[in-house]
Amino acid sequence: MMLTRKSLLPLQANRVWRSYLGGCTLDRIEGKPAPADSHYPEDWIASLTRANNPVESDPDEGLAKVHNEEGKLVPFSDLVAKEPEFYLGKEHVERFGTDMRILAKYLDSAIRLHFQVHPTADFSAKHLGVNKGKTEAYVILAIREEIKDPYIYAGFQRPPSREQLKRWIETQDIAALESCFDKIPVKVGDVFLIPGGCPHALGEGILMVELMEASDLVVRFEFERGGYVLPEDSRFMGRGLDFCLNVFDLEPKQAADFVCEPRVLHEFADGSVQRLLVGADRTPCFEARSTRIERMVTKYEEGFYILVVTEGSGTIEVGGQLCEVKQYDRVFIAAEAGEVTFKTTGGLEFLELAGPVI
Repeated sequence: MMLTRKSLLPLQANRVWRSYLGGCTLDRIEGKPAPADSHYPEDWIASLTRANNPVESDPDEGLAKVHNEEGKLVPFSDLVAKEPEFYLGKEHVERFGTDMRILAKYLDSAIRLHFQVHPTADFSAKHLGVNKGKTEAYVILAIREEIKDPYIYAGFQRPPSREQLKRWIETQDIAALESCFDKIPVKVGDVFLIPGGCPHALGEGILMVELMEASDLVVRFEFERGGYVLPEDSRFMGRGLDFCLNVFDLEPKQAADFVCEPRVLHEFADGSVQRLLVGADRTPCFEARSTRIERMVTKYEEGFYILVVTEGSGTIEVGGQLCEVKQYDRVFIAAEAGEVTFKTTGGLEFLELAGPVI
């Protein structure tokens, strides 16, 4: 197999089976002739993470693929394994090996997702023998036209006692569980951070980019959504409910606790602006930036990042490689790419999703 060392890797659609319904918007983005919601509501971007699904599927489902120099699709993990320092950076590899530490997704919900909660990194290290939890960030990209009041649930605004929570989960008293939350309104452009330990659920009709710690640790405390009943081994991490009750943060939360306010990082000579969406002041797990190019900018970033185009079109050039991009395209930029030049005639806006700050 021939693998090409490229600083810039255009990424293909990488749809993944999930237990809830969605994906019609992703079908439209991919140009499918009959877009429809299904059990493929997510697209895992530049993923080095395998999906852990309760249904029979490809054992490599979730792993992103890229084109090699022969034009064949090969696992992105093959390139990283061959030259990890080039793609992920020397300091990252020294600390984490070939673990990217992040997973980025397009997520397109047709229904509200299951109530769920993820452990913190500290809890995982102490009780699960894993060196990461699952803190998440949401960047809201679009709302379906028929959805008039889009929302997320995040944290308990009216926390139950541990005993109440256990009873409501055991009896699947969804009304009681839902009464613990307030609906947090969302709109296009909003950014939220959901730390490990905070129970949550995404509402219906939302297209977003989700950035998270690359783990599959989840407690799903609602067992049925959209007609699909989760098998028991997909509910409590194989540990049982009593153990999993320790994952929950039962302190009352407000909507403002989860909102991230962007701040300007750089202003460029042509009027372009780069903003920090999620930084080290909110989490050490990852970083999310948003850049708006007005005409042409050449810039350098420390470390790798996943670029997701949210608006407009233009070109990206790295070391002689030239790539045309448009809305919803995604590209991986290697840690050792050096300077990257962005050009546009009508405006180009994109997310930059990066790993932990070393």
